[in-house]
Amino acid sequence: MAITSANQLELLQTAEAVAREKMIDPDLVIEAMEDSLARAAKSRYGSEMDIRVQIDRKNGNATFTRVRTVVADEEVENYQAQLTIDQAKPYFEASKKSDSYWTRDGAKVESFVGGPQIGDVFQEQVPPVELGRIAAQSAKQVILQRVREAERDRQYEEFKDRAGTIINGVVKREEYGNIIVDVGRGEAILRRNEKIGRESYRPNDRIRAYVKDVRRETRGPQIFLSRTDPQFMAELFKMEVPEIYDGVIEIKACARDPGSRAKIAVISYDNSIDPVGACVGMRGSRVQAVVGELQGEKIDIIPWSDDQATFLVNALQPAEVAKVVFDEEANKIEVVVPDEQLSLAIGRRGQNVRLASQLTGLDIDILTEEEESKRRQVEFNARTKLFVDALDLDEFFAQLLVAEGFTNLEEVAYVDLDELLSIEGVDEGTAEELQTRAREHLEAVNRAALENARALGAEDSLIEFEGLTPQMVEALAKDGVKTLEDFATCADWELAGGWTTENGQRKKDEGLLEPYSVSLEDAQTMIMTARVMLGWVDPSELEKAAEEDADGEAGDEDEGQEAGV
Repeated sequence: MAITSANQLELLQTAEAVAREKMIDPDLVIEAMEDSLARAAKSRYGSEMDIRVQIDRKNGNATFTRVRTVVADEEVENYQAQLTIDQAKPYFEASKKSDSYWTRDGAKVESFVGGPQIGDVFQEQVPPVELGRIAAQSAKQVILQRVREAERDRQYEEFKDRAGTIINGVVKREEYGNIIVDVGRGEAILRRNEKIGRESYRPNDRIRAYVKDVRRETRGPQIFLSRTDPQFMAELFKMEVPEIYDGVIEIKACARDPGSRAKIAVISYDNSIDPVGACVGMRGSRVQAVVGELQGEKIDIIPWSDDQATFLVNALQPAEVAKVVFDEEANKIEVVVPDEQLSLAIGRRGQNVRLASQLTGLDIDILTEEEESKRRQVEFNARTKLFVDALDLDEFFAQLLVAEGFTNLEEVAYVDLDELLSIEGVDEGTAEELQTRAREHLEAVNRAALENARALGAEDSLIEFEGLTPQMVEALAKDGVKTLEDFATCADWELAGGWTTENGQRKKDEGLLEPYSVSLEDAQTMIMTARVMLGWVDPSELEKAAEEDADGEAGDEDEGQEAGV
C-alpha cells in the first residue's frame, strides 16, 4: 500500500495511543515512524541513498526527501549521498525550477554568493514508497524497537534516584525462580538469591522490597530488588522508628543471616533517648513490625560504641566475654569466653560470631579461658627458653624476666637500666651483666646473619640501607632480594604481610619482614625511600602529595565539627 492512500491522520492517532499506553513522549513515536518509513524508502530507492521522512505533526502528511551533502573532491565516498562542488552547481540551477532546495547551516538558501560550499545540503522530494508486506513488517519492528528503547530510558530516569529505598509492588509472574514485580510505571526483578529463605509468591500478591540497583540495560531488567540485603532491614527500621527517620538515632551497622537472625547497631545523639528501647518500641511493637516483614527473622539490637572492644562485647550478645585481645596489624580480635559460654558465643553453625564479625568488620577468633591459658603457657615457656639459652640464665631468673613483661632480647639489651633494677633481687651489677650478655648475643647473631647474607649475594647498597637489620637483609637475600633495586620493586604487603579473601575465607599472606615486626606503614616508608634514593621518584612530588593528604584530612575534620560530630 502507498503511504498516501492511507488515512494520514491515523499516523498521529496511532502515535498518541502508543505514547499514552507506554507513557512516553508522542514525538518519540512519530520519530520512530519516520525512521521506519525512511528504511522502507531506502529498500525501494537504494540503501546507499540518504532518504529522510518528515511527518507533519498537524495533518499527518509524510514527506520523503533525498539528501545529498557537498564535500571535498577527495572525501567523496558515496556518490548517492554526496556531491563535489562541481557536481553541485547544476543542481543549484535546477532547484530554482523544482520542489528541491538547498540549505546551509540548517537554513534554507535561495541564492548562493560565489556558488555552493562544502557542507551545503541539497534536498529534493521523492515519490512516497509502496509499503509491501515485508516492508510494513520491517517498519513495525523499527517502531516497536524505538518505543521499547524510549520506554526503558523513561523507566531508568524515573527510578535511578530510588536506588537504596523501599518500594511496594505487585507480583506479575515467576520466571525460573525469579519474581517479576510491577512497580507502577515499570517492571523490576527479584532474583531467587535475593528472596528470604523459601518464601514464594503468586501473581497479584503484594510485595515490599529494597531497590538494590538501577542500571541502564539494553535488554532484560533494569530495576533489581532485594529482600536479603542488610539495608532492607535498616530501611524498614527507618520507616517504623521516627527517631531514626529524624536523625536522632542512627543505624551504624547491620548484618543479616536472611530469614534466620540479624544484628543491628544503633547510636543516639540525644542523651535522653535510649536507642535500643526506641527501636524495640512499646511492648516490642516496632521491632515486631520489622520481624513480621522479614519472615520471623530474629533481630538483636545492639548499642554502638566507638571503642572496638566494647562494641565487640555488645555484638557477641547474649554470650558473656571474659577478655578481648586486639591485633591492630591483622585487623583481628581474639575473644576469650568462659568454657560454658563457648557454644553460645559461636552460635548455631557459627551464626553468632559470623554476624558479629560482619557487624564490626573484624576477624574474630573465639577461645575458651582454658585454651587461652594453654596458649599463654606455651608462649611463656618459649620466651623462658630463649632467655635461658641466649643469656645463660637459670630457669627461675628467665621466668622472672618473662613475668615482668620482657618478650625478646632487644628489650633486655636496650631498655632503660632502671626497668631492670625495678625487678626484685636485681642490683646494678646484675642488670649491667644482663644487658652486656644480651648485646653480645645480638651482635653475634647479627654478624652471622650478615655473613650469610653476603654469601647469598646481598650487595652493600641493600646491607647499608637504613632501617634494615642484618637479619632482615638475610631474609630478603634468601628470597632473591639482593640489591636496593630489587628492594625498591617490592610491594608493601610482600614485606609486611597481609590478608586476602578466598571463597569467603580470609587467608594470611606471610611477609618477608613480618617476623621482625615491620608494619605495613614501615614497609611503605622504606620502599618509597629506596625509590627516592634510586631517583625513581621525585621527593618534591611526595611532599606535595603529603600536603594534599593533610589538607584533605583537615577539611574532613572541619566538616565534622561543623556538622556537630
